[in-house]
Amino acid sequence: MRAFIQLTISFFAASFLTGCGEEISHEKARQNGFVFCGQAGPATFNPQLVDSGITSETLSSQLFDTLLTLDPTTYKPQPSISTSWQVNAAGTEYEFTLKQDVQFQTTDWFKPSRPLNADDVVFSFRRIIDPNHPFHLVGNGYPWFSGIDFQNLLVSVSAVDKYTVKFTLSKPDNTFLSNIATSHAVIHSKEYADQLQISDELNALDSHPVGTGPFYLDDYQVNDLVRLKRHDNYWAGKAKMRQVVFDISHRGTGTLAKLLRNECDVLTSPRSSQIPTIKAHDELTLTAKPAMNISYIAVNTSHPALSDVRVRRALNHAINRQNILDSVYYGTGSQAFSVLPQNSWAYNGDSIQVRYDRNYAIALLRDAGFSQGLTLNMLVPLEPRSYNPSPRKTAELIQANLADIGITLNLLTDDRFSGLAPGSKDKVDLYLTGWIADTGDPDNFLRPLLSCDSERAGLNISSWCNPDFDFLLDLALEVETPRYRINLYKQAQNILNSEFPVIPLNHGMQFQAHDSSLVGFKMSPFNAQPFDQVERVR
Repeated sequence: MRAFIQLTISFFAASFLTGCGEEISHEKARQNGFVFCGQAGPATFNPQLVDSGITSETLSSQLFDTLLTLDPTTYKPQPSISTSWQVNAAGTEYEFTLKQDVQFQTTDWFKPSRPLNADDVVFSFRRIIDPNHPFHLVGNGYPWFSGIDFQNLLVSVSAVDKYTVKFTLSKPDNTFLSNIATSHAVIHSKEYADQLQISDELNALDSHPVGTGPFYLDDYQVNDLVRLKRHDNYWAGKAKMRQVVFDISHRGTGTLAKLLRNECDVLTSPRSSQIPTIKAHDELTLTAKPAMNISYIAVNTSHPALSDVRVRRALNHAINRQNILDSVYYGTGSQAFSVLPQNSWAYNGDSIQVRYDRNYAIALLRDAGFSQGLTLNMLVPLEPRSYNPSPRKTAELIQANLADIGITLNLLTDDRFSGLAPGSKDKVDLYLTGWIADTGDPDNFLRPLLSCDSERAGLNISSWCNPDFDFLLDLALEVETPRYRINLYKQAQNILNSEFPVIPLNHGMQFQAHDSSLVGFKMSPFNAQPFDQVERVR
């Protein structure tokens, strides 16, 4: 075991340093599977360790299962590998009954001797919350969980019996069920972890994953591909296709060209400018679904000028969102008047505070003492996402808007934006970024992006902390009456649209294009769904 893990880790390390460097043919993969393109490579295979990206948005539901999943229509939690649950009257204790005979994957690095049980669930969650857990410090922390203060909410998790797990919370939390239904709350194999601990290869848990999902990791070539093979003992039945290949290379032609030349079968989050081309090809199917997302500018409130709310308001009023919609989204998105999207049940759109008003923006800058102008920089990712189909073009339009009120904006591009490196916060003034919700609860937008706990965890990149805002969010977690919760969240949005630690831009549609010979894709407003029902019909 130890020798093999060392060998394979060395192999992946070498690949990471050099890459494969050769053009890959996917013809064999397409004979009994399909090729998925349009995403960057993973930084890890453990969704617990990231807050976004291919690992949590696409790979997670292929490799792993969660206790619950979210209904794509109602956004409500529903059973997955947990068949049922019950909660005490105080709302602080949850007991889950597990599905029996859920088999872990057999890979080249691990062969399970038993099905999933309560010990695996306990291991997976204790790793996150217990600083003394042997795997807690493996990796770079748990940013998504830290952003929702999960470590202070979950007091303990224990096995009542072989197939019953008990969670004890420090206080009632209306979002708990939804949060453990996300793609981050995956279940690992404790048996596998125990073997890794004996062989002193703890990092392999994240680089060589073992889950109970419909596919297992077969091959990873950094900057080239991720190959998944079918898990034949999958509890919900064998996947219809034997393999899925994620083409993560960026050499040669672009992703749309690969799709048109049959080098890949599926393109996720195509640019809006590519939509007419896709629609013109009868051999391609384009699907679209309203998404729970937001494109926004995070403002570094520790910057001397940007600490002035008048300057932040000026930036907000200087941006022509409709022009961005017309030029970048091609009519497929909608203007954002709040951090929450319009399909959120707590949406509080504010077209008075969030509007394009160049003259008012100039007046605000003059009032703040910047009538002679201001120079700022903005970090810009290059990878298109559903909330922003063309970040570079969006940034250039914002740059022109700000120049129109006397602000010089320098653009700093970053093709793998996933937050900030330690010590870099003070070097960047604005961040063009976005958020794809993991649940339908308003807390999933507001707390990870803007709470004081999230600021300390590093996910709140605005460096903004408002105790009144946090108080409203905390109170909303405990209030049971829906109309009271809605009122609290609307008050929280009013604070944001007064302070502008983030500047909402637009909401995007979730698009996916695929070869018309493939059927069975399941769409969700959150992340990619399992590919177990995908098949090629011709």
